[in-house]
Amino acid sequence: QVQLAESGGGLVQAGGSLRLSCAASGRTFSRYAMGWFRQAPGKEREFVVGISRSGGSTYYADSVKGRFTISRDNAKNTVYLQMNSLKPEDTAVYTCAAGDTYYTGKPYPEHYDYWGQGTQVTVSS
Repeated sequence: QVQLAESGGGLVQAGGSLRLSCAASGRTFSRYAMGWFRQAPGKEREFVVGISRSGGSTYYADSVKGRFTISRDNAKNTVYLQMNSLKPEDTAVYTCAAGDTYYTGKPYPEHYDYWGQGTQVTVSS
């Protein structure tokens, strides 16, 4: 079992940047593919980006390609989401997720077994 805790959310102006972190408990972090999802008010949860167990493979939603970068540090049990050129439509609660069934971080919520509580990101225009 793994517990996830996100941090780094906040309020930023359009065009600005934020870096989210997701810290995982336990000693087997490298067994888990990781993903970031987001949910805006009144909208369904959507996939943002995933990363493989080793960090060598990533998968981005088209809406964030070229602006967001996911990375992980298995020695620190942490996955990061660097968000640049933020837009008001990026406003949402961002949640990290972990799954050990698949090697890569795929865009399907059912591939993930553990979820954090989420962190709010608000982008003002």
